[in-house]
Amino acid sequence: MTSHSKKSAYRMLFLIATPKLVRKAEDLLKQEKIPVQHLFHAQGTATSEVMDMLGLDGIDKRIMMSMMPKVCADDTLKKMKKKLHLGMPNTGIAFTLTLSGSSGHVVQLMEAVREETGKMTEERNEVGVKEYQYSMIMAIVNQGYSEEVMDAARPAGASGGTVFHSRRAGNEESLKFWKIHVQQEREVVLILAQKEDKLAIMQAIGQKCGMQSPAQGVVMSLPVDEIAGLD
Repeated sequence: MTSHSKKSAYRMLFLIATPKLVRKAEDLLKQEKIPVQHLFHAQGTATSEVMDMLGLDGIDKRIMMSMMPKVCADDTLKKMKKKLHLGMPNTGIAFTLTLSGSSGHVVQLMEAVREETGKMTEERNEVGVKEYQYSMIMAIVNQGYSEEVMDAARPAGASGGTVFHSRRAGNEESLKFWKIHVQQEREVVLILAQKEDKLAIMQAIGQKCGMQSPAQGVVMSLPVDEIAGLD
């Protein structure tokens, strides 16, 4: 690991938006020479009343994830907000999560991005404790229980969420030893929450969709560093 990488901070940038806007975002990242992108098909969970209020004509969504140095993430987030008009009806939301580490090859790649883009500002270990205003709550439940998650989360303060499908990967012997029986097909629900609502939302989901329920849910949260689209 280079001396630069020891001093650098990294972010995972998420964009949750319509397929058309995600394609535009892909073009933007290509222009910015950001190489690492992952795309997921997803769907929104907003009620029809909320969809009508926001002027949305469908719930088909895409999730784009891209790792990059913080200095690039801050700049990219601003450009996405401007070029994709995030925060306007029928658009989407973008935010960044703090990464505490990654594999050596990825770190080298991110340092190469910094050099290639000319964004060489040092982020020296991000001294001090930042006051995070938002968190990303992630609930992983058995397939078919995402609606139950949102039914529990909305009264606790959640305005909406995004769902995508996944498959469990784990040691079957370990699961048997701990007497855990979890379906292979799982759903992941992502909810952006303000810090004052986070605990209540997580508790509500846990009570209704926890491991002892048919949903067999696991709930966790990550602090959101910067956000665009909630103006």
